Amino acid sequence: MNPADNEQSGTELRPDAPETQDTTAGPSADTARRRWWTLIAVSAAQLLVVLDGTIVNIALPSAQSALGMSDASRQWAITAYALAFGGLLLIGGRVSSALGHRRTFLIGLVGFAAASALGGAAANPEMLFGARALQGVFAALLAPAGLSLLTITFTEPGERGRAFGVFAAVGAAGSAVGLVAGGLLTEYASWRWCLYVNVPVALLAVLGTTFVPRDRPVRDAGRLDVAGALLSATGFAAVVYGFNEAQPLGWGSPKVLALLAGGVLLLAAFAAVEVRAPRPLLPMRVLLHRARAGAFVAITLLFVAMFGFYLFMSYYTQTVLGYSPVEAGLTLIINAFAALVGATLIAGKLHGRVAPAALIVPGLLAAAAGMFILTRLTSQSTDVFPLYLVPALILTGLGLGCVMPPTASLATADMPPHDIGAAAAAYNASQQLGAALGTALLNTVAASATATYLASTADATPTAASVHGYTTALTVAFGILVAAACVSALEPRRAARP
Repeated sequence: MNPADNEQSGTELRPDAPETQDTTAGPSADTARRRWWTLIAVSAAQLLVVLDGTIVNIALPSAQSALGMSDASRQWAITAYALAFGGLLLIGGRVSSALGHRRTFLIGLVGFAAASALGGAAANPEMLFGARALQGVFAALLAPAGLSLLTITFTEPGERGRAFGVFAAVGAAGSAVGLVAGGLLTEYASWRWCLYVNVPVALLAVLGTTFVPRDRPVRDAGRLDVAGALLSATGFAAVVYGFNEAQPLGWGSPKVLALLAGGVLLLAAFAAVEVRAPRPLLPMRVLLHRARAGAFVAITLLFVAMFGFYLFMSYYTQTVLGYSPVEAGLTLIINAFAALVGATLIAGKLHGRVAPAALIVPGLLAAAAGMFILTRLTSQSTDVFPLYLVPALILTGLGLGCVMPPTASLATADMPPHDIGAAAAAYNASQQLGAALGTALLNTVAASATATYLASTADATPTAASVHGYTTALTVAFGILVAAACVSALEPRRAARP
């Protein structure tokens, strides 16, 4: 039975199983060293991709002032990256399989560095927006190629656990690091360095890639599924853009409703095309395997909750506690460190020894507990930092760190070579969709709860109303994480077999 048959039969996933090549016992020291260089290069690229989703947020006011952006257009410095990245991920996964993951990874790194330099040198808003879109294009190549390289390089259970733990830790901490780095660079250097900083990191990753073993392109990839590519790119971009527009315009806006309805219809048409396509962009077997689908659902819902959490941590620390942007960013270092511990010391060590659900469910519940602590906040809360923020930041970080390694491993486990890029792309697309939905949905919930509180409470202060809005949104995030844990608990026997 070939791997594709196993995919459709619903058999147990084995994240430790080799996907593309046999490994011999006792690999040479040179081979082992090359494997760890792969991890270093891929982790650096993952940091770039995740970090650039948040680092520009802090720098945006300074960039707006320097380039003369209007309030209406400034969002495109964020949206252009998100739309290009999310819309092209599935195409990037197919390109990665067709060209070879290592070659695609190198192209992505060089292109990302060039786009970052272009953005840092921007002389007008249009130049910045175009550079950010180019960053998204090359990130859509980098992300699936990097995860695919890890999948085909680390096949031994112990090493695979450590590798995916480090990879996930970088991804989990990247958003928080982006906020910290954005604040520090904007305050002590220039907003332009929030883009320039990518260049040396990308070039170092390029040097590391010279030690990465070569992989073979998929020779039977066939023609590009043009219809699927167009439908996936436009559908995903419409949904992400609709979520972004829901923040300023509201969920009832005709524009938002049209974007979301159009995006859903396009994605439905994409699914119909993929079922019939001889060489689909995203084979349905990638999504229809129960354990893999559970991993996609878990990571999507986790990102919905966590990106709302980062948003409200930034708001609360700055508007209520009076922290500077740098101080607010540094507060999130606690979360980033906890994520590193969860991913490397817990999930990384237990990978292959316990069922994935034994890591995913407790991780989601830990993150939910962190959210619940913050729902107890009021505008009169005392000792906020030690009693509320520290335990919440630790628990959410540990949860994020425990969930990301097993879900990333499940997403690409037991895949035939020609499907690895598509599975890696689908996993990254799940994260992007969750992040966009979480930011829009929870921000809208908070704004609505704040307005209702002000209208219904006679002696309400703006600060009390804002805190009420934050806690209401975090209560929704808590419910989302509990629901995700319940869904993940339905897959208890899909363990990795040592």
